[in-house]
Amino acid sequence: MADSTSPEPSSSAPLPRRLNLLQGTALNMIDMVGIGPFVVLPLVIKTMGGPQFIWAWVLGAVVSLVDAFVWSELGAAFPQAGGSYNFLKISYGERRWGKLLSFLYVWQTLIQAPLVMASGAIGFSQYASYLMPMEDWQRRVVSGGVVLIIIGLLYRRIDSIGKIGLVMWGAVLLTLGWIIVGGLTNSRIPLSTTFESIQSVSGSVLAAGLGQASVKTIYCYLGYYNVCHLGGEIQRPTRNIPASMFISIIGIAALYLLMNLSVISVVPWQEAQESDFIVSTFVETLYGPDAARLATVLVLLVAFSSLFAVLLGYSRVPYAAAADGQFFSIFAKLHPTRQFPYVSLLILGGLGFVFSLLFRLGDVITAILAMRIMVQFVGQAIGLLLLHRRRSAAEFPFRMPFYPIPVLLAVGVWLFVFVSTGLPFILSGLVVTVLGIGAFMLSAGVRRQWPFEATSGANS
Repeated sequence: MADSTSPEPSSSAPLPRRLNLLQGTALNMIDMVGIGPFVVLPLVIKTMGGPQFIWAWVLGAVVSLVDAFVWSELGAAFPQAGGSYNFLKISYGERRWGKLLSFLYVWQTLIQAPLVMASGAIGFSQYASYLMPMEDWQRRVVSGGVVLIIIGLLYRRIDSIGKIGLVMWGAVLLTLGWIIVGGLTNSRIPLSTTFESIQSVSGSVLAAGLGQASVKTIYCYLGYYNVCHLGGEIQRPTRNIPASMFISIIGIAALYLLMNLSVISVVPWQEAQESDFIVSTFVETLYGPDAARLATVLVLLVAFSSLFAVLLGYSRVPYAAAADGQFFSIFAKLHPTRQFPYVSLLILGGLGFVFSLLFRLGDVITAILAMRIMVQFVGQAIGLLLLHRRRSAAEFPFRMPFYPIPVLLAVGVWLFVFVSTGLPFILSGLVVTVLGIGAFMLSAGVRRQWPFEATSGANS
């Protein structure tokens, strides 16, 4: 095996494994906790129409845990850069359907990754307006500037990025810890009073709102699989990839639930659902406006940290596809001295910058989730079932308990969430997929690959 310190690495050399369990977990968690929970909290309360909103956060955690079993088996078995790209390609066969599914994932990544970046940057600029009221063009300048700064921070070796990630992880824990401790030690509204009305809500009413609310809470958990995108750079991947995901989900779920309980123990849920800056309102109620401004700065730091992890992970996806010969070769280039996929980083970051200037936050959270469910989440869960039919148990270093029940649960829940996004978002996700199929067919036709390969070479 080549030494990672070799003086002349090739442009497509394997990525060095320099991230340990702590660093991988930190990058997962800062990916999960962005601006999302601070913006989504009021929306979830309003969607559920009362204190039963807490069930949406519980459901988000359950969905993530169940799905993590799928990611863990695949990530431990195939610890390579690119995550779902490799999982889909291997699960469905590298010669035919795996080519199409993995291409569709990369195609969606070129759209969704910059949109995820843009949504976080736009949310950052909107939350920043608590500190200084801004006009629309000023918010766009701030959101675009945030993306450019993140690109600059990521333009370096992965080992130094791991250290930066640990610092940002500390900011995440500090912010959430302040909210949790501050609220639970200065409670002004008994939680028993707040939740006493839950039992009076009918099951049908609860289920009706739970689907739509869970779309938003699940968005706040997304990122638990970021370590799989960095699979080629994780030390001891068969152990660390599954461990980092479960630690991240359990830790973040506990923090989210405690944060929600803390906020509504100080700010009545009827008021919280109308707040654009719920954390700032919460801290101002307890400690005054100066403390609220400090809390806002911490929230912005958390949001910034999340975007850092998002672009880091997604920049490895087109790189993996290109290095595999299934995407534009320029994406496979590594920096000649720092050994990171700089072209992929610059292109995705550049698109994120453009999108942050063009779009509003609006319903982009729901649109992003709707776009990803069928190919990435449902697709790779079914792919794992196919793999188990073709491979022995010894080829899976991590084995989920009670297989295949978690896989079937994951498929069912993701389909429920997909339907819950609503018809406009379902259609938008399908349109992106259809366009991707068209792009794949065009590319395959030009290169005379499956399904346009010559009959005589079908068995080659």
